Amino acid sequence: MENLRRLWQFARRPQEFIFDPSGEWLYRWRIFVAIAFLYNGLAIVCRSCLVGLQTKYLAGWMAVDYIADSVYVADIVVKMHTGFMEQGILVKASDRIRPRYLRTLKFKLDALSLLPTDLLLIAVGTNYPEVRFNRLLRASAFFEALDQHETRTSYPKSFRVFKLIIYIIFIIHWNACIYFALSKHIGFGVDKWVYPNISNPAFATLTRQYIYSFYFSTVVLTTVGDFPRANNEKEYLFMVFDFMVTIFVFATIVGNLGSIISSLNEHKDHFQAQVTSVKQYMKNRNVERQTEMKVATWFEFLRSSDQIFSEEMVLNLLPEKLRAAVAINIHLNTLQKVEIFKNCEIKLLEELVLKLKPQLSSPGDYVCHKGDIGKEMYIIKEGNLAVVSDDASVTYAVLGDGTYFGEISILNIKGSKAGNRRTANIRSNGYSDLFRLSKEDLTEVLQEFPAAREILEEKGRQILTKMNLLDLEDASAVVDTTALEQQLDSIEKSVDELQTRMARIMAEHSAVKRKIKVRVRRLEKALKKPRRTVTSESENKLSSSSSFSDLE
Repeated sequence: MENLRRLWQFARRPQEFIFDPSGEWLYRWRIFVAIAFLYNGLAIVCRSCLVGLQTKYLAGWMAVDYIADSVYVADIVVKMHTGFMEQGILVKASDRIRPRYLRTLKFKLDALSLLPTDLLLIAVGTNYPEVRFNRLLRASAFFEALDQHETRTSYPKSFRVFKLIIYIIFIIHWNACIYFALSKHIGFGVDKWVYPNISNPAFATLTRQYIYSFYFSTVVLTTVGDFPRANNEKEYLFMVFDFMVTIFVFATIVGNLGSIISSLNEHKDHFQAQVTSVKQYMKNRNVERQTEMKVATWFEFLRSSDQIFSEEMVLNLLPEKLRAAVAINIHLNTLQKVEIFKNCEIKLLEELVLKLKPQLSSPGDYVCHKGDIGKEMYIIKEGNLAVVSDDASVTYAVLGDGTYFGEISILNIKGSKAGNRRTANIRSNGYSDLFRLSKEDLTEVLQEFPAAREILEEKGRQILTKMNLLDLEDASAVVDTTALEQQLDSIEKSVDELQTRMARIMAEHSAVKRKIKVRVRRLEKALKKPRRTVTSESENKLSSSSSFSDLE
């Protein structure tokens, strides 16, 4: 009762239980629903056709049936609380989710698949499991689960093969059960085409009934080997139907299976074609045997280490944001191991990660020579490099996975005794997988992070000081110059602020000046108006007095 109460509360409060259609929980739940459908699809037809299979294990079948029905019921509840995508936005409003699902054909089929047809067993008896055939209307959930798993798995082609094998077994299984049911209808053992008479103990067991029928169905659908000739209309119709299935359905599935298996080696075949082209080119150009062997060894390394694909080519298939997310996930920890990049802000490191370029070195290849201008720094992903003398007779050190070199030269630190030139010869002992960061890319990124540039240069000076490779006088001069530049920058900022203030004051002055002019004009107008009135009144008085004197 407690579980029923919770389920009712769950259904009454849909706004609190909205599932993401692409979420992990719903993905796993769909697998359970697919298993329930697969059970119904395989068991119901088998129990309906094979003699005694239903009655012999009735209690077990009914228990599993009701478990599958419970999964179906729960699936409807889950679908009523599963959001949907609208213009890329997940809709979580329950007042839109439920009506949308209830209007779909999927809901109607889901509801029909749960009709209590098991109640008919009370009237017809328990030996008629075919009353549960409506459970097969939940087929869309099965295909949906397979499609979603195919997009999520790391081996989509292998899973596609597995999916097609399931379809093939499903068709053969159903055809085998129908063949056995037809044999029972015609009569066991009446001819060589039908199933042998079950009165023979060798053909009476359930295992033999199913295996024989499955074998017959496989032979007919694959048209492999000889099978007995049909003898009456019903047998002819069954064979015609099977041949049609073979032509239109089975052949399509088997053809797809063959193409998928062929495509499993598609990239390897393309790679082998490239190898053949290179070998043919070297043969036509009479390239030395030693160089040919070196090229062949290089291709063999790429094949054995599964580096057939170009990392840059693969990442270019993704949109910019996803490409950045993948690169950060792969390379960020590697970049943080470099001394000068430790404790740097994450935004800077994320920008640098996008600039890392992969590089492969063959045995004996020099990554850099002593005295070369340093234009890149390197991080060893896999392999080992040797620090050797000029004539390569002495090995001073061996650099392994996760180590790095060349980080100081790309910073171009003033006062470095080595300048921006390499201080050692570094050679690859075997095939080495490296990451390369160029000076141009670092400079481009640091333009957006000026504070980080100062921090990196200071770290570089500290490292050079420990190695006794920093000229203190030049470094101090650089520091003084830097301080002077900072002072000039602050003065420029102050001047800019003063200019801004002066411009603001001048604007305010002009505005006040305009306001004063307007007020003066208004006052002048106000003063002129009374004077005109007084003058007109005095003139009227003078004229009236003069006329009076004339009368006298």
